[in-house]
Amino acid sequence: MKSLKFLTVFSLPISVYFSFTMNGWYTFLPLILFFGLVPLLEFFFKPTAENYSKEQEQIEKENKMYTYILYLTIPVQLYFLYLFFYAIQEPNLTALELIGRVFGMGLMCGTIGINVGHELGHRNNRFDEFLGEILLLSSLNTHFLPYHNAGHHLNVATPKDAATARKSELLYSFWIRSHFTSYKQAWQLENKRCTIIWKKLVSLSK
Repeated sequence: MKSLKFLTVFSLPISVYFSFTMNGWYTFLPLILFFGLVPLLEFFFKPTAENYSKEQEQIEKENKMYTYILYLTIPVQLYFLYLFFYAIQEPNLTALELIGRVFGMGLMCGTIGINVGHELGHRNNRFDEFLGEILLLSSLNTHFLPYHNAGHHLNVATPKDAATARKSELLYSFWIRSHFTSYKQAWQLENKRCTIIWKKLVSLSK
């Protein structure tokens, strides 16, 4: 039953639904909840400080409910992306209402599209990786998996890693360098992988 608490992730799409279907301050409901209420609640609900025992850790690893919750986010994310394109075309929207709805979709892409896509991309089976790619595509972030798995994890905390900040590096310069360098490294890694596959295919055909 512990895993069911992670269903609270769906409070985000619920709030985004209000943002997409209502007007006025409701369009900023996701922002109010997740940058206002949730951080406030963290002052009153402290995280568990103890680690699982080895036995409990194994039990939780075998609990399929965590995976089912991740799978459930995929149709939700795709539906809200579809709904978003209609929501921003509503006649007579004010600039602030449009900003609120865009912000709501941005939260969906960051929380579900990228974070859950990241998690599924770490799985050791192609099906889960593919689902992760679908989520990352919804956030225009499909370069993440080849770069993250074959680049970041290999070079983390070294000058070669785009996602590792340099000592005393400014936040905005780090963001720009990380963003564009990770794209470049993703293309390089995929080019290398495809070249190896092509050479193997050519050798097998001879």
